[in-house]
Amino acid sequence: MDTDTVLRPIAVVGGALVVTLLAGWLLDLLLRRTDARHDETSLWARLRHCRPPFQLVLCTTLLYGAHRRAGIPREYLFAVGRTLTLVLIGSAAWLLVRIATAVVDSSYARYAAQNPDDARVRRVRTQVTLIHRVVTAVVVVVAVSAMLLTFPPMRAVGASVLASAGLLGIVAGIAAQSSLGNLFAGLQIAFGDTVRIGDTVVVDKEWGTVEEITLTFLVVRTWDERRITMPVSYFTGKPYENWSRGGAQMTGTVFWHLDHSAPLDLMRERLQEILRGIPEWDGRTGTLAVTDTTPHTIQVRAVVTAKDGTDLWTVRCLVRERLIGWLLAHHPYALPRIATAPADPRPGAS
Repeated sequence: MDTDTVLRPIAVVGGALVVTLLAGWLLDLLLRRTDARHDETSLWARLRHCRPPFQLVLCTTLLYGAHRRAGIPREYLFAVGRTLTLVLIGSAAWLLVRIATAVVDSSYARYAAQNPDDARVRRVRTQVTLIHRVVTAVVVVVAVSAMLLTFPPMRAVGASVLASAGLLGIVAGIAAQSSLGNLFAGLQIAFGDTVRIGDTVVVDKEWGTVEEITLTFLVVRTWDERRITMPVSYFTGKPYENWSRGGAQMTGTVFWHLDHSAPLDLMRERLQEILRGIPEWDGRTGTLAVTDTTPHTIQVRAVVTAKDGTDLWTVRCLVRERLIGWLLAHHPYALPRIATAPADPRPGAS
């Protein structure tokens, strides 16, 4: 075998690797210095994650441009060129996805740091997450399509595929009606601001927090750490409770059934003392009133508030527990009783 036939490919590959490593090091150095001068944004630091796909794109481009003059045997020249083309398309798609991720993440981080409104931040987070996934899906589909079109048989059947596209579109639309419905429902949720990541919701009598929203499904994390996966079309076609809509602050109630002799004024004073000792209470409302009466008991209701649904649950449980304990210790007569003694006779009765 000719020595030149072996050395030329090695020299071409080695030269491409040296140029690639040097360019990657220079790019990383430039991004680090730019990030040090612009600490108001994390874009430049996040763009440093684009170094591997950038080096792969550069190396593949250099090899593709020089592979015909690298002394590769003619019977392998076509296969090498096709392989480099496929790698170049895939690495370019990888680079575009990394750049889009860096731009989206840095923009969201900067917006969240400058905006104190938690509801607005969660809405933007939901939107940018779905936009990022749409962009990623489009880039992947275009890249795969470009790879397939590099093969001559795929180009040969292109005309017949386009001719039958109308019929296939109708069939696919009927077959994927549910998936398409979820896709458009996901976009409607993202830009209609009906539900956002971090919202507290009640669906199918299950209370939890929206943990993830995709184009087709939504994940709700319940209070006991379970995950409920639901199609996003559920949130556009059925009623549900969103406790975070219009603000996370909430009002809740606590009920007791007590004897008619319960010391209501003392209970109101004790309720205020209990609420002042609960860090989750936001101080907006803490009232107590009799809302109903029966022949044996009265129904006493306390109204309390908190900054969100989780804290409200804690406040309600603590108020119920501590007020019952106080009544047991100091006013046991106020608890409901079952009368077992004969009733007093009416005046004048025999």
